[in-house]
Amino acid sequence: MALITLTSDIGRQDFLTGAVKGQLLQVNPDFKVVDISHELSPFNYPQAAYVCRNAIKNFPAETFHIVMVNLFDKNKDHLLLIEHNGQYIGCADNGLITMILEETPQKIVALALDNSKQKNTLNCANVFGKAYQNIIEGKSIEECGNPEISIEVKNPLRPLRGQKYIEGQIIFIDNFENVIINITKEEFEEQRRGRSFKIVFKRDEIIEKISETYADVHESEKLALFNSANYLEIAINKGNAAGLFGLEGYTEKVSMQTQYMQNRLLYQTVKIYFD
Repeated sequence: MALITLTSDIGRQDFLTGAVKGQLLQVNPDFKVVDISHELSPFNYPQAAYVCRNAIKNFPAETFHIVMVNLFDKNKDHLLLIEHNGQYIGCADNGLITMILEETPQKIVALALDNSKQKNTLNCANVFGKAYQNIIEGKSIEECGNPEISIEVKNPLRPLRGQKYIEGQIIFIDNFENVIINITKEEFEEQRRGRSFKIVFKRDEIIEKISETYADVHESEKLALFNSANYLEIAINKGNAAGLFGLEGYTEKVSMQTQYMQNRLLYQTVKIYFD
């Protein structure tokens, strides 16, 4: 039984999520479809990359993934099919794949869209489903599409580094309003080099230790820890860090707006100073 994960920004308010699954099941009724998320913010590439990267790596080899995020951000006549580290990923050619993988895909082909059909989400789902069915039946990825493809590339959102600091961006706010920063435990320790540190955000909020669990501090106190994906997280024990501190996730749309909006980026960054 083929396992397919589904991640999108289409929400659950209407029929579309169910209809996408219906298109896949028309291709093969034995597909087992697993939802990752359908609540990703449109045009927020760092958020989508974080969610997809850390979900995909937890699935067994030979899992098929469909990422329907910003499908029509670019006017393309094709979709992408990627084989990387034993996983298959289908997505739009909009630059997201290089942000998810944080490297060049090992194998990639273009899946042609039928120009006689309307370019919409359901037809895209059908194209992905047929490509995955071809692989199940024994075709190689090169036989499923055109390998002579030059793809859109977006660079992962990396933290800034200096001799005595590392500065990250807020890339995700979870259901508990815990705030996730694009600084991994490995990057933190590499920059720290055994030194003491201060995590500073919203100008005057400071945390000086890394906790193991939320219960390491008293109720309503702030803390920092590395979450299950090994990314830095700022939280409040039994509280809402994002709302209380006025923190917002980074988006490309905000970063390109007016000077007033750019000033709000002060509340989208977290800086760690080392002594």
